[in-house]
Amino acid sequence: MASSSSSSLHVLFFSYLFINFSYVSNAALIFPIMKDNGTNQYVTHIHQGSTPSVLPIDLVVDLGGSLLWIDCESAGHVFLSYRPARCNSIQCSTANANKCNKFCTTCGLVAKNTITGMIMNGEVGEDIITVQSITTATVDRYLLSCAPSMLLQGLAKGAKGMVGLGKSRISLPSQLAGVFGSNRKFSICLPSSTSPNGVMFFDTSPLIRTFPNTLAAEVSKSMVYTPLITKAMNKGAISDEYYIGVKSIRINGRELSINKSLLSINEDGIGGTKLSTTVPYTTLETSVYDTVTKAFTQVATSILFNMTRVAAIAPFEFCFGSENIAKTEFGSVVVPVIDLVLQSNMVKWRIYGTNSMVQVNDKVMCLGFLDGGFDVRRDSIVLGGYQLENKLLEFDLASSRMGFTSLLKRGIECSNFNLLGDSF
Repeated sequence: MASSSSSSLHVLFFSYLFINFSYVSNAALIFPIMKDNGTNQYVTHIHQGSTPSVLPIDLVVDLGGSLLWIDCESAGHVFLSYRPARCNSIQCSTANANKCNKFCTTCGLVAKNTITGMIMNGEVGEDIITVQSITTATVDRYLLSCAPSMLLQGLAKGAKGMVGLGKSRISLPSQLAGVFGSNRKFSICLPSSTSPNGVMFFDTSPLIRTFPNTLAAEVSKSMVYTPLITKAMNKGAISDEYYIGVKSIRINGRELSINKSLLSINEDGIGGTKLSTTVPYTTLETSVYDTVTKAFTQVATSILFNMTRVAAIAPFEFCFGSENIAKTEFGSVVVPVIDLVLQSNMVKWRIYGTNSMVQVNDKVMCLGFLDGGFDVRRDSIVLGGYQLENKLLEFDLASSRMGFTSLLKRGIECSNFNLLGDSF
């Protein structure tokens, strides 16, 4: 538990941010999200620095990431406005970065590339961050990690770092909430194609302004809420990532026989279901994967769907000829429905064909689930980006719950939320 003096420092720091924020009331902060075709990563961008050296910076979106880290070594990305945090400063305390460098001048903070797993030491600093939203908003002292260029390996072309949306004190939602003086709450809608864009926003008002009142009300009413689960890590630390409580799995309405202990998080922090934007396709612990894929294939090839299994196409193992797969009026393919049952039988994360099947070529579609191996320390289920696309997800960190709804069954895509236009 943080001491009262430490808590006071954090309040003071975010109060300082608030004074330096160009803010227009009732204007949501809206970030575009682009899908990178080469990597299946989701990219947003901000502007960093001060005039005349303001530059647009592309960042890979990391839903569970704890911070924003940026490559500070590359030419053209050194900003006069950047200020390293001094040892034992408010900034270092807020970032929980209490280790000073060998010269005892600045504090270090580990930065992680969650695509490759590479971890490197970075420097805590602050810089001017501008969001070209409905109105231009600027945070003069945004806390970030200044990381080595090597950490960029494996990121989408042109990306200069990663932006974390996790539960830490210095994630994007937390810092913007500190600026606004509001609850930590944001929504995200991942696009399913490289054009047009998806969106994430830090106010619920865009939902009201984007659609006609009747449609907005329908989407709002369709939101289903489930608790966010806390996962303890080593030495009592709490994960900054987002977990939900899956109780069982159903294929076309039939519950599968799965080791339920794998679905929950035990006292050692093992197991559970995580949401991720840096894992492209859902991964399942091997025994869960075998059960799900076997049941799916049995129903898919039955007289109910008459799908024909064909040769595997890497990285997918279970593939089917697309000629016999029907489509709905909104373009979703008709295949067995996969339900992740949450806190009750009435609350389900339902995966329709558009989010379960991947079109790998003109003639073949594959089940977009991968074998995650037996090591449940890596989480029993990781819901990957493909399974999150075209779902409106609302994360309310203050209430520790997540709302979700599938949009495609209403003929809506995440691009419908893009109030900024494709040019941004």
